[in-house]
Amino acid sequence: MNYPAPGYPPTAPGPYGYGQPQPGAYQVPPGQPNYGPPGQPNYGPYTGVPPVQNQPMGPGGPQSAWMPAPPADPNCPPGLEYLCQIDQLLVHQQVELLEAFTGFETNNKYEIKNSMGQRVYFAAEQNDCCTRMCCGAARSFAMTIGDNAGREIIRLVRPYRCSSCFFPCCLQKLEVQAPPGNVVGYVKQNWHPCLPKFTIQNDREEDILKLHGPCIPCSCCSDVNFELKSLDESSVVGRISKQWSGVAKEYFTDADNFGVQFPMDLDVKMKAVVLGALFLIDFMFFETSGEKH
Repeated sequence: MNYPAPGYPPTAPGPYGYGQPQPGAYQVPPGQPNYGPPGQPNYGPYTGVPPVQNQPMGPGGPQSAWMPAPPADPNCPPGLEYLCQIDQLLVHQQVELLEAFTGFETNNKYEIKNSMGQRVYFAAEQNDCCTRMCCGAARSFAMTIGDNAGREIIRLVRPYRCSSCFFPCCLQKLEVQAPPGNVVGYVKQNWHPCLPKFTIQNDREEDILKLHGPCIPCSCCSDVNFELKSLDESSVVGRISKQWSGVAKEYFTDADNFGVQFPMDLDVKMKAVVLGALFLIDFMFFETSGEKH
């Protein structure tokens, strides 16, 4: 089920169940190769390294290339210009072999791609060993999201809080900064006895969108959809989907695949906040392998 924004070209079914522009609706800039859906290479952590324009060849063919850098926009936070051009993203969490074989929790790392398979951002959790091992999926964290130039574009800050319906005064809250130090919005959990509900807010903590998930967010052999709704909840304008990755990956690792779709004309800062909501959902519901899937 797709949610194309009014006034934009129709979409056709694409990878992971998301629509992508029909032929001719999107033109690849001259000189930029058009890659299909790539594999999932094992990149290192985000360290602010110089730009990498193309990834090396592997057994399965060419790996993902970076999305061409858009022109700077004085009305847009630096680095968020990428989000002005797209209405959906694919997020792939890397498989950590140490974590898969030993159970030793490591910092999460993610590739963020557009519908053409081009890499847009790279996200890496910044945390210490003690916090990861003692607090598990409920841990506080700072997540850095960088571009191909090694710049930190977005920072997500999650404090240690409760998510139980028995503690409505201390529910989850994620702060989104773009660039780091400049708050652009929040993701707040709303109290409900059985449904996962969240509110997308701007920097003044004014409600902009609602986000609702299923009663039991279980990904056993199927996708799990969290619907992005208008403020009055009368219409669905997008979604965040946790995608089924296969038995082996689901049961033996906590590396997940996600997709996020939002209106093309949504404020670019709110797109960044919706992307932040995806990471909060991952930690809250899908971080533990095996028994939680």
